[in-house]
Amino acid sequence: MKAGNKEIKLYDENDTTYFINKTKPKSLKDLGFKLPAEPPTKVVSIRLPVNLFNKIKAYATNIDMPYQAFIKYVLNKELEKENKKHKRHAA
Repeated sequence: MKAGNKEIKLYDENDTTYFINKTKPKSLKDLGFKLPAEPPTKVVSIRLPVNLFNKIKAYATNIDMPYQAFIKYVLNKELEKENKKHKRHAA
């Protein structure tokens, strides 16, 4: 572990740009990174009553979650419930 600590200290205290070979730039593909073909999310715009929006933000703040993440969470959970309900009725 001491060797690792020494390496970390070396990077923290010295200019490390000399480690970068600027004559041979690498792409993300060279580094093994793959970007998704399309973005994993879709931007949507919905109109909510101000009172409802304020309740959502307040609740999300109380559980220490960003309100947009909370909205996605609630939508996903409710959709799962609806899917289960419809599967039971179809069987």
